[in-house]
Amino acid sequence: MEKLSVTIITKNEEKNIGRCLESLKWVDEIVVVDTESSDRTLEICKQYTDQVFSETWHGYGKQKNICASHTKNRWVLNIDSDEVVTPESAEEIQKVLREGPQHTVYHLPRKNYFGDYWVRFGGWYPDRILRLYDKEKVAFSETQVHERLTPDENAGALKNALVHYSYRDEKDYIQRQDRYSTLYAKEKSANGFRANWTHLHLRPPFTFFKNYILKQGFRDGSLGLFLAKNAAIYTRQKYAKTLLKERKLE
Repeated sequence: MEKLSVTIITKNEEKNIGRCLESLKWVDEIVVVDTESSDRTLEICKQYTDQVFSETWHGYGKQKNICASHTKNRWVLNIDSDEVVTPESAEEIQKVLREGPQHTVYHLPRKNYFGDYWVRFGGWYPDRILRLYDKEKVAFSETQVHERLTPDENAGALKNALVHYSYRDEKDYIQRQDRYSTLYAKEKSANGFRANWTHLHLRPPFTFFKNYILKQGFRDGSLGLFLAKNAAIYTRQKYAKTLLKERKLE
């Protein structure tokens, strides 16, 4: 059976990390890379693993690759601090490793919670995400935000979902989307991307239509409306910030 290392990057996650680590007692190794936490995150992590490292911030993708570089096993499961691996998911992952992986990378579905509510529509479920991988053949793209494992051709698919406690409330959601849009603009402008009027005026309403109508966000009631509306706002926000950065460079 292939042994498994879990990687987690953290910063001020004392409210989430204990729940996450409790769900990982079955793995062979847990590696945590922390960035300047000022709460009890490190204290809690050290109750579960002695593989806790401190690192300055390099962006989500590079930070996760640094974390993987500390692991001793070939197979890695990357987990966010606000996620939980269910017993069913753990059993399925162990079965893959026991029988011999047929792919170099696997994606898992996620149940995303907004507060106490499981968001089922609007593209929030099954929200398949690449997380289980052979580190000798696959790594994270080193982007500031929206990192992903590559190469991902012919990825395997697991059936049992992770549980993701994604946002505490509307304020938390809005604050994080503002931060993500800033990171997006910084990276895109650095790479020479040029935003135009279609990004600012066509993509936001299409994002709302896609999430609220095509992906049936309306079935999540008032929360579905809030999420679809703010997905459109985020889309406009990230391109508007990119355009502002472009103008400053001219």
